[in-house]
Amino acid sequence: EVQLVESGGGMVQPGGSLTLSCLASGFNFSGNVMSWNRQAPGKGPEWVATISHPGGLKWYADSVKGRFNISRDNAKSTLYLQMDSLKPEDTAVYYCHAQYTAYWGQGTQVTVSS
Repeated sequence: EVQLVESGGGMVQPGGSLTLSCLASGFNFSGNVMSWNRQAPGKGPEWVATISHPGGLKWYADSVKGRFNISRDNAKSTLYLQMDSLKPEDTAVYYCHAQYTAYWGQGTQVTVSS
């Protein structure tokens, strides 16, 4: 059974940091390009970042470039998203996704508020 389980969400003040994790199982994690996406209340889904399967190439949405860092540990089948300098507009449910597949996590809530 394929599973993507996100964790690490929570509430943080503007300017704060959070690190999200996504533990994968049931498929070849190390051979897949992985992404983070998010969906804010009342808005459509938004792509956040993508990392190549070896991990050497990364791409970011302009809205998070310079503040977020996507990484992966293939030995642990885990995807990460380090989020710094968080803004209220980063409030959303964050999902990990195995690119080019139908594999999605259940999401983890991130709330940025004072």
